[in-house]
Amino acid sequence: MSPVRVYVPRDSAALAVGADEVAAAFERECARRGIAIDLVRNGSRGLFWLEPLVEVQTAQGRVGYGPVAAAEVSALLDAGCLQGGAHALALGPVDEIPYLARQERLTFARMGVTDPLSLADYAAHGGWAGLERALEIGPAATLQEVLDSGLRGRGGAAFPAGIKWRTVAQAAGPRKYVVCNADEGDSGTFSDRMTMEGDPYMLIEGLAIAGLAVGAQKAFVYIRSEYPHAFATMAEALRRATAAGRIGGSFTIDLRRAAGSYVCGEETAMLESIEGRRGVVRAKPPLPALQGLFGAPTVINNVISLASVPLILARGAAFYRDFGMGRSRGTLPFQLAGNVARGGLVEKAFGLTLRELLYDFGGGSRSGRPIKAVQVGGPLGAYVPESRWDEPLDYEAYAAFGAVLGHGGIVVHDDRADMARLARYAMEFCALESCGKCTPCRIGSTRGVEVIDRLVAGRDAARQERLLRDLCSTMVDGSLCAMGGMTPYPVLSALDHYPADFGIAPAVPKAA
Repeated sequence: MSPVRVYVPRDSAALAVGADEVAAAFERECARRGIAIDLVRNGSRGLFWLEPLVEVQTAQGRVGYGPVAAAEVSALLDAGCLQGGAHALALGPVDEIPYLARQERLTFARMGVTDPLSLADYAAHGGWAGLERALEIGPAATLQEVLDSGLRGRGGAAFPAGIKWRTVAQAAGPRKYVVCNADEGDSGTFSDRMTMEGDPYMLIEGLAIAGLAVGAQKAFVYIRSEYPHAFATMAEALRRATAAGRIGGSFTIDLRRAAGSYVCGEETAMLESIEGRRGVVRAKPPLPALQGLFGAPTVINNVISLASVPLILARGAAFYRDFGMGRSRGTLPFQLAGNVARGGLVEKAFGLTLRELLYDFGGGSRSGRPIKAVQVGGPLGAYVPESRWDEPLDYEAYAAFGAVLGHGGIVVHDDRADMARLARYAMEFCALESCGKCTPCRIGSTRGVEVIDRLVAGRDAARQERLLRDLCSTMVDGSLCAMGGMTPYPVLSALDHYPADFGIAPAVPKAA
């Protein structure tokens, strides 16, 4: 009789709530009972409120139990969990859990399904098909597939990936580079980390396709220093892929540990850091696509952008383009965090609404209180009031009312949130994390904290509000990068939609 396969995640979120202890308990208890199991440390499915989520391979498919504590393993085995037996923690077939079943998992199709470091698992679930097709059709056709897919950068700016690649491909120079920005510093975001920990070969394959398409000889992956598990998994995956001949030769990939600075998530500050200097934003032009890393033409994309490419090449541009709406094609891994009952990753095509994410997937607030505000797009994203929760999640639709989708991070706040304090935090965060190169960001954020303090204290509130709005306008228009240019988004959205929290009266609508 072959051993029963048991899956216990190795993802950081699962480790934080005891996944290692659960895995050890299964091994220990099964050994004591003389039961043979094949324990697989998979990635997370992204259902974080159920972690550690244990899955058992049965004749009926993979059956889930969760959240499982090490102390509950013995009772689970007594209940026949290795045969999919009934238990209070039983979730039934994992693929049928509504949170998962309602998603469109394209990029995250393998997430939680495979052993992240198994080359055999990766190949058996469609891995390398995109790279093999790229090698077959050549650089020009590969580049055209990415252009035709409508893929836009998933790091926040949403610039068309194919146009960036084409610019690098057409640029003159003896050397070209691909740089993956994996410095995922936005609050409430974790899709990059999940990819590197749960499906690292997908990113490696995307890098190899990008290198082929633009004629680059080398790639760098700049990984957030606070992600030790992601770095270790990527390093081991890179070693195995190289040993197996999947990459190497004329194209190599190096890993770089990030400098621990939020502003190094800005592409030019990241290049400075990789080159061994302090992470300070560069003035543009020249654009990195023409003069980037070490002065050479450079493709810079984030993890999800590059991880989306293998599927596009494997299934074709039309397949990917059929998902989404308008100019927002494909899917985005939305990340639900904050005061939400069911936090986790939801990969859906562009066009669903925030209300659907908050309630159909997230289950409302974790506290059970009404949701007051939702910050979309990271710590520099706008606070979206309920009046906008039925807008489609689409780059252009959100830009139309002064918001951004960014990296897909969504942080939920209930009715106890003090929006003035959150606005102040945005300015304070900018002051702490600014590289200091430009005056609007460096000085504007410091003055912003002071003005908000005076406004909340009621010291000539009307004047302070005007001053705050003028200051925000200067930061938006005058900052060198998005650090200073976007800090006003959460401040102004809080001021516009929650004026009472600042102690000011709401604006009176003008007569028609």
